[in-house]
Amino acid sequence: MTDPNAIQPSALDQLPDRDPEETAEWQASLDAVAKAAGPHRAAYLMRRTLERAEAGGIALPKLLETDYVNTIPTAAEPTVPGDEEMERKITAWNRWNAAAMVTRGSKYGVGGHIATFASAAWLYETGFNHFFKGKEADGSGDQLYIQGHASPGIYARAFLDGRLNEQHLDNFRQEAGGNGLPSYPHPRRLPWLWEFPTVSMGLGPLSAIYQARFNRYLTARGIKDVSDSHVWAFLGDGEMDEPESTAALALASREGLDNLTFVINCNLQRLDGPVRANFKIVQELEAQFRGAGWNVVKTMWGTAWDELFQLDTTGALVRRLRQVPDAQVQTYQTRDAAYIRQDFFGADPALVEMAKLLSDDKIIECFHLSRGGHEARKVYAAYKAAVEFKGAPTVILAQTVKGHTLGEGFASKNANHQMKKLTVDEFKTMRDLLELPISDSAFADGQVPYGHPGADSAEVRYLQERRAALGGPAPARRVHPVAPLPAPAEKAFASFDKGSGSQNVATTMAFVRLIKDLVRDKESGKRWVPIVPDEARTFGMESLFPSLGIYSPKGQTYEPVDRDQLMYYKEAKNGQILNEGITEAGSMADFIAASTAYSTHGEVMIPFYIFYSMFGWQRTADQMWQLGDQLGRGFLVGATAGRTTLTGEGLQHADGHSPVIAATNPAALTYDPAFAYEVAAIVKDGLRRMYGEAAPGEDQDVFYYLTVYNEPMPQPAKPSGPGIDEGIVKGLYRFNTAESAGLSPVANAPRIQLLGSGTAIHWTLRAQKLLAEEWGVAADVWSATSWTELRRDALEADAALLRGEERVPFVRQALQGADGPVLAVSDYMRQVPDQIAQWVEQDYSSLGADGFGLSDTREAARRHFGVDAESIVVAALAQLAKRGEVKATAVKEAREKYGL
Repeated sequence: MTDPNAIQPSALDQLPDRDPEETAEWQASLDAVAKAAGPHRAAYLMRRTLERAEAGGIALPKLLETDYVNTIPTAAEPTVPGDEEMERKITAWNRWNAAAMVTRGSKYGVGGHIATFASAAWLYETGFNHFFKGKEADGSGDQLYIQGHASPGIYARAFLDGRLNEQHLDNFRQEAGGNGLPSYPHPRRLPWLWEFPTVSMGLGPLSAIYQARFNRYLTARGIKDVSDSHVWAFLGDGEMDEPESTAALALASREGLDNLTFVINCNLQRLDGPVRANFKIVQELEAQFRGAGWNVVKTMWGTAWDELFQLDTTGALVRRLRQVPDAQVQTYQTRDAAYIRQDFFGADPALVEMAKLLSDDKIIECFHLSRGGHEARKVYAAYKAAVEFKGAPTVILAQTVKGHTLGEGFASKNANHQMKKLTVDEFKTMRDLLELPISDSAFADGQVPYGHPGADSAEVRYLQERRAALGGPAPARRVHPVAPLPAPAEKAFASFDKGSGSQNVATTMAFVRLIKDLVRDKESGKRWVPIVPDEARTFGMESLFPSLGIYSPKGQTYEPVDRDQLMYYKEAKNGQILNEGITEAGSMADFIAASTAYSTHGEVMIPFYIFYSMFGWQRTADQMWQLGDQLGRGFLVGATAGRTTLTGEGLQHADGHSPVIAATNPAALTYDPAFAYEVAAIVKDGLRRMYGEAAPGEDQDVFYYLTVYNEPMPQPAKPSGPGIDEGIVKGLYRFNTAESAGLSPVANAPRIQLLGSGTAIHWTLRAQKLLAEEWGVAADVWSATSWTELRRDALEADAALLRGEERVPFVRQALQGADGPVLAVSDYMRQVPDQIAQWVEQDYSSLGADGFGLSDTREAARRHFGVDAESIVVAALAQLAKRGEVKATAVKEAREKYGL
């Protein structure tokens, strides 16, 4: 059978051999080695030759896999500075308290995870003692993405450090009463400790890459030199199955992000069982990361294995380690020495002879306990290699045992992720193993005690001294005192108040024009971070290319094809635009990094991320939730919004529901502006609230979602009169009445209130005219800039009522005294305008674009969904007919007249 990966003769023929005789000699030498010493020796020599070639700068394809051994040989391991015995004691206390905290909480049924931190304890402790820079030193410190399920261990260390007390630990996963600890890293819930939310699998690695990249961006643009900051992402080997986990590996390599290290805890288990039962996850990840251009450091085996490798004179041990699948390695963890002798060593005569030299205790020590991720010396060597490597990011693949030190009932058991507690006897066994001074009498009434050596103990002093030397406690989130950004010049916003006259302008273009003015502001202009996923030309943003530049760490090493044009494609090392290519997930990760720079780096940045509205919330709503949890601020802009505006694109491009998804996010302020002056007013208020002087009681840690449209329409002047600006921001104001619109219905004409949002207001205005001119009905038109904010205000009023406070919802205040029924219209599913229905005192009905989108003209699509002007007229007449204010026959007449 032909090897599909082998170089075929036809391919070799294209490579001219300038010295066939020399080539033949090399091939003959390889054949001779294979014959005399065996194919394994020949393969070994080939690998070493390729490694030598790579080290010498000879351009050859890289090896994607190395042997199943440590990358750093024992002889090359550096000495760990500090006191290893003291660090062992600290780690033991942390292991104990993490397990005790979850076990004590289990009686309340709140859950928790023990086994993950048990496997990763040394991965964290080595970093905290020697590598992770804190926030109190110069610069911004390091950014730590902690694996979510390991949070009990981080709380345990904060307890030892004095940052948490026993009450905090007893309130793990019990936050309602105060002094509680959130289950996972949640900055919104514990903002002084957690900096990054990571428990939504896959988002941690993706965000870490873009955080490291954004650090370079800040430095390159001269905002702040954060070149000393290092990003550490702690991940699980099972987590790497998530597509987001590996989505940006090439970006990290392409841009040489050597300020980034992934630490993957390879305990070989995920939630239900082995990560790769019949394969080897470490080898798979090594090939994947090497192929993407990362530096890979494997930390597989502990010092107990050194003797075995020294006895392996034939390479049989290394070969066998590569053969054994992960699930079998897990099985060895739970079996006795006799089983391991037979199953592992019995597979090769050379290993049978090796096993004769090993005691049962030695075999158990190697296969049950000794892993590279459980030894400070091995972990320190890997971390030091990572921070010293230049030119590419590093991934450390650290092999561990899930449930390590928790006893035979936990270690490597398939169910250990769901196991929430240890018995008292298991704790006593763990205590003896960890050599902790906890007496039997401390287990009062079967309650597991917390352990602490004392605030002035040698362990605590050592821990605090190490953290002080590294820049203070970690993890930690700091919001540096930053003066509010001065408001941009008023003319940038006021220029939209006069309207566009006879010129047709889409609200997408209005937004882009506003941004072009705002980025020129002397005070805040440099703070803007435009983010776009390869759609800048669609949104009319190409004019920003030459003026702002597209960020690239290499600058522009080529002459762009459009260099002779005014709006040429300009890349620059200090470019301001982040054009991410076709990746909404990557763009959102950019946005999150920029939107939280005020806390991460003490630098206020104003990101706006503009995208096809259909491909924002629908694809990356999980990241929007992460954004809210991380307390990010900025503007998300859903362009080409609506279900009927994107002519011809059809079902997968027609957004009829993004405001529904956005409404589920408590941190998102969702607006559907109809006119350019509304866009300006909303952005102005957003800048004030998020970056300026927020009003008392206003939460600054919010972000805005604006839907804007690609449908060019005449932009009217901003109406005069009181309450317009307040209505725009709060979500509703009267745009006109039948009378102010120049329509003259008959005296005592039936009246209806038409509420429209976004582009739907244009059909509503046409319906207003048809109602007056053809049916003698007076209609007032209202612009509903935010159905969601109206609803939230009403919900707050309901909550106030339960507290005994009288408060009228704004939507009810606005519509108070308005005659006739209310008909609400939007370019989204009816669920969007129906958010306010229960708080409207008048008879309420709605129209919307429910169902799937379709390809056709805008007019045909609107007729299909029943939201065009004529459909609005028929719906309005139906409402009035129910009230007896128009003849019932008028509804049928209108339907026939308009061909509905």
